[in-house]
Amino acid sequence: MGEPPSGTPSPEGPSEDRLDSWKEIAAYLKRDVTTVQRWEKREGMPVRRHLHDRMGSVYAYPGELDSWRSERDAGAGAAEGEANGASEKARGAWPVLTLVVLGLVVAGGSAWFWRHRNAEQSASSRIRSIAVLPLQNLSGNPEQDYLADGMTEALIGQLATIQGLRVISRTSSMQFRGTRSSVPEIAKKLNVQAVVEGSVIRSGDRIRITAQLIQGDSDMHLWSGTFDRELRDVLALQSDVARGIARKIEIAVGAKSGVLVPARTVAPAVYESYLKGRFELNKGTRKGLEEALRQFQGAIDADATFAPAYAGMAGAYSKLGSVFMGASPREVRPKMLAAVNKALELDPDLVEARILLADALQKDWQWTKAEEEYKQAMAHNPNDAGALSGFSSWLLCQGRIQEALEWERRARELDPLGFDDVFIGWILFQARRYDDAIGELRSILAVEPENPTALWFLGFALIGAGRFDEAVVTLERTAAVSDRSSAVLGVLVHAYVGAGRRADALRVLDELHRRRKAGYVPAGAFLNAYLGLGDTEEAFVWLGRAADERSNITQFLKVHPFFDPLRNDPRFAVFLHRANFQ
Repeated sequence: MGEPPSGTPSPEGPSEDRLDSWKEIAAYLKRDVTTVQRWEKREGMPVRRHLHDRMGSVYAYPGELDSWRSERDAGAGAAEGEANGASEKARGAWPVLTLVVLGLVVAGGSAWFWRHRNAEQSASSRIRSIAVLPLQNLSGNPEQDYLADGMTEALIGQLATIQGLRVISRTSSMQFRGTRSSVPEIAKKLNVQAVVEGSVIRSGDRIRITAQLIQGDSDMHLWSGTFDRELRDVLALQSDVARGIARKIEIAVGAKSGVLVPARTVAPAVYESYLKGRFELNKGTRKGLEEALRQFQGAIDADATFAPAYAGMAGAYSKLGSVFMGASPREVRPKMLAAVNKALELDPDLVEARILLADALQKDWQWTKAEEEYKQAMAHNPNDAGALSGFSSWLLCQGRIQEALEWERRARELDPLGFDDVFIGWILFQARRYDDAIGELRSILAVEPENPTALWFLGFALIGAGRFDEAVVTLERTAAVSDRSSAVLGVLVHAYVGAGRRADALRVLDELHRRRKAGYVPAGAFLNAYLGLGDTEEAFVWLGRAADERSNITQFLKVHPFFDPLRNDPRFAVFLHRANFQ
């Protein structure tokens, strides 16, 4: 796009002659905003963009628009002139035939209209599965990506509460960010009947979402809408979009559905901090989790009644306590519980918080309460893959292996690209179906070769299968991609012993003991190591310490194959009873 015409003010400053928004451009051209946006995209209408610190804006110059419109009209006029010349030659001939043809055209057009309308209605009534693709950030500023991602996640969450509608989870949908795949291709990969795509743009404290519902197999547009609100009303904005989609696909929305619950207002600064926290949380890195906690705390400091910020904080603490992040459960779990309980006090229907509470109760061996929380979460949102996967883990801990597999496979239907096969592989390992577990996990690694969880679980399965040399290679690779996680090193000791490399096993065990003098090392790491070394006495010592700190491995006491050498020892029955299994 060239420089402004002579005499046109600079785009860096305000100008009475400049049209400073889509609304002004549309008014000048006497068209609606959607039409002029389409002209800009498809016909090269001259629109400029300028990036500010927090947002992007569009503007245009009347002179440029007039020149473009003149050229466009001239092209259309030439085509119309050719058509008029041809029609003059034919004028007056075959008047009766003209009337007949006109009648046929009208009849045919009416038939097409009703067929098209009926087909559209039929298509919408058949929709029982849907995916929301990442909303496009139209600000022109990549630093605003957190806003588009947050709106996408929120819309998925709103639609997921609709009974009878299967909604693909965030992790699978987000893999299509910036994709060039067609809607039918995406729908086929995700096994859905319809796709939602759209965009988000923020201008100051106003936000606009444009969304469209598209039939998956035919690429036919079923519905579109543009929603514009103040940022403080962003929760209502999300509900408006979800309600529009729900109405179009003719889903019976229950009274408890999230799309019908009146939304509260939220201060723009609060919601912005919250969305930035979600953005960092989803990165899954230690640095990202620490920044997420800072952002969530900022949202809470500004509004202590905003429940989602507490749930986000609980999620960050929960991830920090996972094996690859390495924080002590004793340190982070009380903080997580305080945050999640506060979230549920403020909003008892917050499914994310309910799942986090269920997981914490499960790791604390409060099995009945954990089951109740999982079931309550699934009743409120049957489309939450995390809830289904969490309940699958609960079933596994109880030794109900087949049911656990069934629930995990249901979770995979909701998150087909989210690598839920990782947990299917883990269940198969616990079921001692080692070859099946190896196959599942290697299928994941073929797509995501540095997935640390898949590599770690594959190491367990290879040890179970007695393929120790392969286990060593796999776990050494896992240690490399996980910054030598202590949890991984404990299992690597086990593999070294099985491969006949006892000296290497003792070297890594010594590394773990040195680390423990400097900071926290999970008791489960030593437990796995001493189980591999066949040192029963030390294994029981570290099992006691693991139980004291509620190490993640202790929830699997009833089923984990590594505990098999201890099961006939009376001391093991004491631990089963302590963990409320007997």
